[in-house]
Amino acid sequence: MLNRRHLLKAAVVGGAAALFPWEGLSGSGSAAAAGDLAETVPFAHALPVPKTLAPLTRGATTDVYEMRMREADVEIVKGLTSRVRTFDGTFPGPTIKACHGRAVEVRQYNDLTVNAAVHLHGGEVLSEHDGLPMDVIAPGGNRTYHYPNKQRAASLWYHDHAHHLEAENVYKGLHGLYLISDAEEKKLPLPRGAHDVPLVIRDARVETDGTLRYTRPSDCPHMLVNGKERPYFKVAARKYRLRLYNACANRYIRLRLADGTPFTQIASDGGLLERPVERDELLMLGGERVEVVVDFSRYVVGQSVVLENTGALPTERPEVLRFDIDRRSTDNSQVPARLSTLPPVPRGTVERDFELRTFPAMTINGVSYDPDRVDVATTVGSSEIWTIRNVEAPLPAPPDFHLYHSFHTHLTYFRVLERNGRPAGVQDSGLKDTVCLGPGETVKIAMTWGPYTGQYLYHCHQLGHSSGGQMGRIDINPA
Repeated sequence: MLNRRHLLKAAVVGGAAALFPWEGLSGSGSAAAAGDLAETVPFAHALPVPKTLAPLTRGATTDVYEMRMREADVEIVKGLTSRVRTFDGTFPGPTIKACHGRAVEVRQYNDLTVNAAVHLHGGEVLSEHDGLPMDVIAPGGNRTYHYPNKQRAASLWYHDHAHHLEAENVYKGLHGLYLISDAEEKKLPLPRGAHDVPLVIRDARVETDGTLRYTRPSDCPHMLVNGKERPYFKVAARKYRLRLYNACANRYIRLRLADGTPFTQIASDGGLLERPVERDELLMLGGERVEVVVDFSRYVVGQSVVLENTGALPTERPEVLRFDIDRRSTDNSQVPARLSTLPPVPRGTVERDFELRTFPAMTINGVSYDPDRVDVATTVGSSEIWTIRNVEAPLPAPPDFHLYHSFHTHLTYFRVLERNGRPAGVQDSGLKDTVCLGPGETVKIAMTWGPYTGQYLYHCHQLGHSSGGQMGRIDINPA
């Protein structure tokens, strides 16, 4: 009989095809043989900033956009051309900048050869606009998504959610940023404009012929930022706001500045914290966002500092991005001692328990996703406490990416109450829609379901896990 260690060995050594059948597959579902890994030179690319998409029209209450999902050729590794799946031909897709209280409509055209469903991660949207896994846009089709933006300022992102395809589609490029601002945030003297920079971090395997190969995370050593492999970023000697995204399909990252300079965290998934907190290291799982301020005035012009991933495997290089301080600058920005006021922590009247398993199959509470089965039924306005357990035991050595889970709720943000029986710490600060669970960990979260009724999801945001069925349906009924 195969035990857990034998199964993991089969996944790590044998190629993962039997245990994780979605890995290493092409869009047609056929296995694709891996080629030789491309050798890279760090810091060969300047960091690009994803372009901001202009609306087609601006109405009295709504901005209207249009995007086309299509394949495109891009340069991820210097000197190589890679074919990727894109929104509007860019990798990652263009950024939509939205304002609280002003709606956005996006008509998405699918010019790909595979199904797609566009989910606004962190968006408070009606069920029919949530991008549910079975609510797909077929090749040649189109769909209009409506986003009301009746929520606080936050760093959201949009990405594919077509069932059994989301991991590969996101890995191959179907993701982009969606930034909501509001009056409260605009009043703060935080860095803005060119000094407010998104950093979309993800892993990749680029081969010598340029192929971007979707495979297990332990075979994806190339670390990308905004679509380029280990770029450099020229900065002034002043404060910068950095919006960090873990857009990896299947792995966690641990970020630190190589010289030990701390980050000042100002926001989480759901926007501003109440007060800034100092962080030496940031553990982020797939889907999580952390916003920090880094003050580069502590360096002299000509110095550099490297952003590292201390969660890299022993066979991988830790460098993610190099900051090159190349000029002086005036700086009137500040990080206030108080940033925002969060809504009260929900006092749950309903309690539920969830167990996430990797072996022998990807399940929540022992079952894999069935779109026709209602796993949780609740009512709009119901406050609940959920206890979520990662039942996998830790291993003595990496790779252990598949033993981590990233629990994500659609529609509703939550507060983390406890981690492993203790009050939540700085890692779990603020409003969250995604929470990390390491092997053997338990978290307790509280939320109030709403503001809409309908069918929504909760799932692991290690996208290989959700593609494999680690997902549940929640129906929010009228009160």
